Amino acid sequence: SSPAATHGLIIFYSIPTRTASLLYNTLAPSLTAPIPHGHHHPPFLHRPARLLAGLAPLLRLRQSDSMMEFKAGILTVAMLAIVLSSPAVAQKPKSPPAPSAPILPPAPAPAPAPHHVDLADLLSVAGPFHTFLDYLQKTNVIETFQNQANNTKEGITIFVPKDSAFAALKKTTFANLTQDQLKSLLLYHAFPKYYSLAEFNQLSTLNPVTTFAGSQYTLNLTYNMGTIQVKSMWSNPKISSSVYSTRPVAVYEVNKVLLPMQIFKSDPPLAPAPAPAPDAKASDVAPSPTSGKSTSAKAKADSKNSSYQVGVGIAHYLALAVSGGLMLLWM
Repeated sequence: SSPAATHGLIIFYSIPTRTASLLYNTLAPSLTAPIPHGHHHPPFLHRPARLLAGLAPLLRLRQSDSMMEFKAGILTVAMLAIVLSSPAVAQKPKSPPAPSAPILPPAPAPAPAPHHVDLADLLSVAGPFHTFLDYLQKTNVIETFQNQANNTKEGITIFVPKDSAFAALKKTTFANLTQDQLKSLLLYHAFPKYYSLAEFNQLSTLNPVTTFAGSQYTLNLTYNMGTIQVKSMWSNPKISSSVYSTRPVAVYEVNKVLLPMQIFKSDPPLAPAPAPAPDAKASDVAPSPTSGKSTSAKAKADSKNSSYQVGVGIAHYLALAVSGGLMLLWM
């Protein structure tokens, strides 16, 4: 194919389908006709009148196509304008941004509530200190100690005798005390300040040390190679163990009851020693020959009785079996 024909095909494929069809039907005879010898151009160029006559409808169609495309474009733009201007599509006016909240520094965490030791619970599970705790609760001294532990900066130090320390004294020692004397005795077992065991070495140099019972009720402390003794007028107990020692509460176990001179004018008597348990008699331990014989005879009688009961049971079941067999034969 010639360059002119190729150029004509390119133009042919670049125009709309309807226009191309009409152009093809008009120009096909000229394009497909053979070129005469000596000519360098397609035959349709030598027939201008026919070419113009064929192109006239094309020009009118081209103008018609352009007008239709223009009208279609106008219609499309109008439709888009209507759609975009409708309330459903139109964008709502943007509201002004809300003012940002001011950034405040974080509030400090609340301080943890102070931990209070319940003295009644502590004494009820340790020890045993049931006797001392019972006296504290009956006289309401436990509330005085608890208030000192919870509501003061000084704290409290309590010397708690074990139940065995109270049992070592005669029962009338405390039974004859008045209510005020009993309260003073219990308050005498505490300092109105917290002291750790390490502080007793220095505290012993300040003797006498005033107790919770008042300035007249004092104690003398001795500290010797870690052994701490708390001396009253009629007793000199030592601290045998530390029950609880965390500021502001210290509770120490002592092996004797503190006995102040202001309450006891003389050394209280000790409880009488328990009587020794009586020795067991030979007749209570070793069985006599007579009891051995009676036991043997009883065993034999029991054996005979059980054999008799077994024999009676077997005879009863045999009688039932025979009766059943006779009834079956009869039927």
